Amino acid sequence: MKQQKKIRVILADDHQLFREGVNSLLASAEQIQVVDTASSGRELLEKLESLEADIAIVDIAMNDMNGIEATKIISENYPKTKVLILSMHNSEEFIHNAIQSGAKGYLPKDTEKEVLLKAIQDIYNGHMYLDPHISEVLLHSLMNRSAVTAKIESKVNLLTAREKEIVQLVAEGLINKEIAACLDISIRTVDAHKNNIITKLKLKSSVDIVKFAIKHGMVEL
Repeated sequence: MKQQKKIRVILADDHQLFREGVNSLLASAEQIQVVDTASSGRELLEKLESLEADIAIVDIAMNDMNGIEATKIISENYPKTKVLILSMHNSEEFIHNAIQSGAKGYLPKDTEKEVLLKAIQDIYNGHMYLDPHISEVLLHSLMNRSAVTAKIESKVNLLTAREKEIVQLVAEGLINKEIAACLDISIRTVDAHKNNIITKLKLKSSVDIVKFAIKHGMVEL
């Protein structure tokens, strides 16, 4: 019977006792081979230059180079090595940044052994793995972002196509005379449109129109 290929794991954490504990835990799993350990993100990258690993288990808060920076470099330069974040930092910002940097999984440090082993196996098989609490944080973030986007779109949609053009031109620094020439309309018409925009959006001045355009992505900086 052909022996099943072991999953090669490298572990990076700057706390020696935790690193040794996880190393010992993984060493007892038949399907896993711990090929090396590292105490920083930079050391992890140096070791990946000379060895192959299927999974890199990476802490975020490490000296020299943090786990998110290391994850981005691993994703770009060592695509065969998938990153699983194992961290005590479970805020939306850390989770979002880690996944954007290429992490394929995210677990808190108090994860049970069976969950860690399942995450390693799932990621090795090409899947993402997120702890339920991590998934909840991401879902909450997504819902908040959707609500903000909907609110922004509803404000912008109050404007007519012509009013949107004028908002963009005001934000680009054009004065009424220049806007009139650009749109082939009278200066009085431009002024009327600007007054309508200020009324609809409950603004106070042309400066507020510029701020609105920037905030709502209606003009490139």
